[in-house]
This record gives sequence, structure tokens and C-alpha cells, in this order.
Amino acid sequence: MPPAKKPRKAAPRKLDADPLFEYAVQLLGIRGYSTGDLRAKLRAKAAHLPDIDAAIERLQEIGYLDDKRYAESFATARVENDGFGRMRLLTDLRARRISGSLANQAVAHALEGRPESELIDAYIERRMSSLVGAGPIEDERKLASAYRRLRRAGFTSGAILTALKRKAARPELVNDTPEEDVEEDGPL
Repeated sequence: MPPAKKPRKAAPRKLDADPLFEYAVQLLGIRGYSTGDLRAKLRAKAAHLPDIDAAIERLQEIGYLDDKRYAESFATARVENDGFGRMRLLTDLRARRISGSLANQAVAHALEGRPESELIDAYIERRMSSLVGAGPIEDERKLASAYRRLRRAGFTSGAILTALKRKAARPELVNDTPEEDVEEDGPL
């Protein structure tokens, strides 16, 4: 007996202008989106591409879609909940299709009045328990691992090295020449 054929899945139903707008409102009711991310979601559902621009314009007019508000709340949440640094916040916002200038403004707002050294110490305290309370760190590999992890969290090399020198048993072993940091206002 030959194997049974799998039934084909029907193509996703394409939506006209009004149902597309309602779909966009449903998406925004579940979670926030940037204009670029929402546009990509709607592109997969729209029967007519001009309906996407009309829906997005209408959402912006009624205040449901605001990239500035989205970027600021996203960046603030990432700082408060995850403790990330400037570079990680910029990368994450740009991945969500937020423009560079708007991303810079949102990150500046989220990090306002918080020195990077304080953020690094808080990140270590919260996320790197092996470095907390264990006394001075002897193992160079552990310091190197901590450095890499802090870089991924979005902190600059100089500030990381300063923080790790405070934790190291032999601070002279922590390299003083930081690798090149990406310019704050430049592309990532």
C-alpha cells in the first residue's frame, strides 16, 4: 500500500483594508511593535500593499503606534529588567527597525543619570553570581569570560576593565588596552 499523501495546507488568507487594520490592532493589543516590525507583519497578510500604509497611518493618528514611545519603553525595560548597556540597547532597537537617531534618543533617556560603572556593578551583582562575594578573582580565564559577557551585555571595554580590576586578585594582569569600541553614534 503506497504511503498516504499529506494534505496541502491552504495559503494564508489575505486581508483587505478593514480586516487588515483590525488585525494590526489585535497585534498591538498583544504587545508593542515598532512601525517597521508591524509593517513586516502586515505585509504577510495584506491583500493589497497600499492598505499597509493606510493602516499604519491610521494607527499613528489614533496613537496606537508610536516609535518614540515604543523605543523609550523598550530601552527602559531592558535597562531595568536586564541591566544592559548602551551598545546592546542600540543593537536591540535597531534590530526592531528603529531608526538610529530615535534609538540614540531612547537609549539616552533610558540611561539618563546612570553612570556605566554603576550599571556594570549592578549587572555583575545580579547576573554573575560567581563573581560576587567570592573574594578576589585569581583565575584569568574567569576574568576573560566575565569580560566577554559584559561586552555582550553592551558595556564599553574601558569601563569593564576598570570594574574587573576591582574584582581581580592581581589587577595588573587585567589588560589596560581596551579593544576598539564602536562609536556611540556610529553604525553597529
